[in-house]
Amino acid sequence: MITRVHSELSRYLRTETFGGALLLIAAAIALLWVNSPWAASYVSMTETVVAIPPLHLDLTLADWAEDGLLAVFFFVAGLELKRELVVGELADRRRATLPVIAAIGGVITPALIAAVVGFGIPGMERGWAIPVATDIAFALAVLALTGSRIPAGARVFLLSLAVVDDLMAIVVIAVLFTTAVSLLWLLVAAGCFAGWSMGQRARIGTPWLYVPLALVSWYALHEAGIHPTLAGVALGLLTRVRPDPGERRAPATRLEHLFQPVSAGLCVPLFALFAAGVPLNPTVFGELYTNRLALAVILGLLVGKPLGIFGMSWVAIRLGVAKRPSGLGWRDMFALSVLGAIGFTVSLLVAELALADVADVELAKAAVLVTSMAASLAGSALLLRRGRVHQARRDARALEREQDGGTNDPPGGGSLRDHGGHRERRRSNGS
Repeated sequence: MITRVHSELSRYLRTETFGGALLLIAAAIALLWVNSPWAASYVSMTETVVAIPPLHLDLTLADWAEDGLLAVFFFVAGLELKRELVVGELADRRRATLPVIAAIGGVITPALIAAVVGFGIPGMERGWAIPVATDIAFALAVLALTGSRIPAGARVFLLSLAVVDDLMAIVVIAVLFTTAVSLLWLLVAAGCFAGWSMGQRARIGTPWLYVPLALVSWYALHEAGIHPTLAGVALGLLTRVRPDPGERRAPATRLEHLFQPVSAGLCVPLFALFAAGVPLNPTVFGELYTNRLALAVILGLLVGKPLGIFGMSWVAIRLGVAKRPSGLGWRDMFALSVLGAIGFTVSLLVAELALADVADVELAKAAVLVTSMAASLAGSALLLRRGRVHQARRDARALEREQDGGTNDPPGGGSLRDHGGHRERRRSNGS
């Protein structure tokens, strides 16, 4: 069981690394496009309406990316969360304690900072939620590119932290951005969720049942006044993750294999293409450091996230409530906390939802982009430095074993590397 979960986690990390690279490329294209002489064509593209008259759906391409494509992203997140809760790191209460506490600190602290800095500004009654989420794909991509020498516990901690973080962000979205609810459509959605759950319990595997249920549940939540991406989360959480005897893979694993590449390689990059097109000029950069809304987002992410994640982790470990991941020192934990300030996908989504009627929405999105990039650069620098420290210690131990004529590795944490598709396990101690 442990080997299988570890293999699934490694595969997830590799896929999200690739998706993170595509995410950055799509965001770069959007920024270059909207700041080029062809900016009008970008605006025209995002505002193009694609309607389905029989269903009374009149959404722009940007809306379809936000409401539709991100539903697939949240479905994959729901599958991952369910798997972590049942057979993964979060299934073990002792192991789950630290990332859960760290995630709570990483949500409450930036929200409080943003609320205080932006108090009284139009839109901040909901805009305080912009800096609460960590972008899983972006953060894991940075970790994979610059933290290959860090013990493997770093990847497990960051993934578990980001999953819990996103769950709380999803709850925030459900509470803040639900206004007038249609009870009838809410009952329709509940019926779809019940049908999905019953199908899973009855071991029904045909897509002819699940595809219609997914589509109808999405539409029902949209009509009920609830953000439809939450349908993806609900369906993911209702999917079975334990394989039956004789069953090679559980439904959640099969669906993850099927939809994860679609989410990481298509849905999230396309959302970034439509959401990251923010005009950047000297005026905007000047306002980033003078406008209170922009400062609320920047300080919430860049200060609140690392402070909340690292601070709560430190307190929990010092009090004996949680245990520090094997092989990781306090400086490693701080570097990972800085990666938590990468808010990108969900932060852009919340900015769109919270500030839709506020003139400064583009400025808030610019603050998210600039801060996420700054956090990725700072986190990369810290990880590279820590990686050199860990590598130097491994080299010193290897030299010592060679001189002593020993062949056994000392106990401690490990690092994972891929060489031509073959993973090499290296044991290491961290401090």
